[in-house]
Amino acid sequence: MNSLASFFPITLAAHWQIQAERTLNKQLTDWLYDPSSLTARLKKHCQNFRVEVIGQQVETCSTKEAHSLIKAGEQVLVREVLLYCDQQPQVFARSLLPLTSLTGDEQQLAHLGTQPLGQILFNNQQLERQSIEISQFNLNSSVGQLCKYLTLPIKDELWGRRSLFVLNNKPIMVAEVFLPNAFAYADADAHPNGINN
Repeated sequence: MNSLASFFPITLAAHWQIQAERTLNKQLTDWLYDPSSLTARLKKHCQNFRVEVIGQQVETCSTKEAHSLIKAGEQVLVREVLLYCDQQPQVFARSLLPLTSLTGDEQQLAHLGTQPLGQILFNNQQLERQSIEISQFNLNSSVGQLCKYLTLPIKDELWGRRSLFVLNNKPIMVAEVFLPNAFAYADADAHPNGINN
């Protein structure tokens, strides 16, 4: 078991909103509101992409994380991972998979291991994505403490997003926070060779 497991569950209690209360730069906005697969986009920016599982367990959905199709008190499988590009942690992701969604073909989502959830979801033509909500996280937040453990210096607040996905009428919530040094915060001009063909 890795030492990151002691942080699980990290959770993402936040004030999620459709738009930020202040203007964000174009680069960050582009990453936050990109409707396509984050996994696929990250893979284009690096040679070596990998997923590290922090933890996975069944929990009761809290009021703070409940959504239109995932109710407070419902049993959900919580999965928390880090997404790495060339050994640099880029994204912390927390997914809520209601047990009622893990039936039929979707049972496989409970046994992903180090496979990226996004890759599985976006390969399914039945996938529907609802609106993207965003939030910010400071050094004192749970994800801020994770960054401290990973020795990732936070110069400013971190930004994240969450979306409700519906796959064959089954809801799945995915939240992603861009960690310090993530491509989302970098100046676009600083990565002229960011996309590898």
